Amino acid sequence: MNPIVEIGNLHVRFNGERTVHALNGVDISLAQGEVLGLLGESGSGKSVTLRTLLRMLPERRTDISGSIKVGGQDVMTLDAPALEHLRGGVVSMIFQEPMLALDPVYTIGEQIAETVVKHENVSFAAGRQRALEMLERVRIPSAKRRLEAYPHEMSGGMRQRAMIALALSCRPKVLLADEPTTALDATVQIQILLLLRELQRELGMAVIFVTHDIGVAVEISDRISVMYAGRIVESGSVRQVVKSPSHPYTRGLLSSTMRGAERGRRLEAIPGSPPRLDTVPPGCAFLPRCASASNICSDVPMLRETGAGHFVRCVNADRI
Repeated sequence: MNPIVEIGNLHVRFNGERTVHALNGVDISLAQGEVLGLLGESGSGKSVTLRTLLRMLPERRTDISGSIKVGGQDVMTLDAPALEHLRGGVVSMIFQEPMLALDPVYTIGEQIAETVVKHENVSFAAGRQRALEMLERVRIPSAKRRLEAYPHEMSGGMRQRAMIALALSCRPKVLLADEPTTALDATVQIQILLLLRELQRELGMAVIFVTHDIGVAVEISDRISVMYAGRIVESGSVRQVVKSPSHPYTRGLLSSTMRGAERGRRLEAIPGSPPRLDTVPPGCAFLPRCASASNICSDVPMLRETGAGHFVRCVNADRI
């Protein structure tokens, strides 16, 4: 089966007073119905990857190279009408902060209905009916009344559910979720994760789920790709990455996570900070923070397969 999303050797540069190398050769392949967790610290390039896939970055100050295909279609060559159809009709996105993503001057019902009318060429009444169905599907209480609510009249959890309803209103083939549970409390967070997983299976969508929370990635994903300094440094099934991490950065992320059985024990934090992306070091970007570094780390390592479907970008992976 051909993948629904194919990203090959993707590079993104932001030009201004200084040039920021946001992505440095990202490769992603996503099958229909699969959930990929994109894991890493803030600034590693996760959100930029999603926005580049939808070509949402400012064109005048952005240089993009590489290939992006969705359903076999080259996203980089799409004209404006085709790009409008792609956004929402084929690929939808759940943003990190729905209060900023939703329009404050239109009701929730109007915003969802407008999206349906735009992509499916139906009447506004049919769009409102779809909006009601989607609000009920994401389990918003008193859904009919919430159609007339403005974003500021809803709680954070309800706004996030409304954002999910908006993203799924046109039955997209691919869903991009950009840390959709970060601002929510733990109880609401698990509800949203379970809801997303249920809807993904019901609709058969492919999902790229961005997070910096390992627990969230394990809960929602089939596969995990770990990003650092604009590159994917490790990729594999959830079990491979969590049970047998091969990259020192992945091991550091896992070691710095609190577990219930380890209360009172000092966390093993990763020393140092991620590199500035306007001055990415010439060799392995993780070299200054790596306890396993050696004299063979001066070149950028290739992403190589260490097991069936398990890839790592580290020359010392077999020696650690």
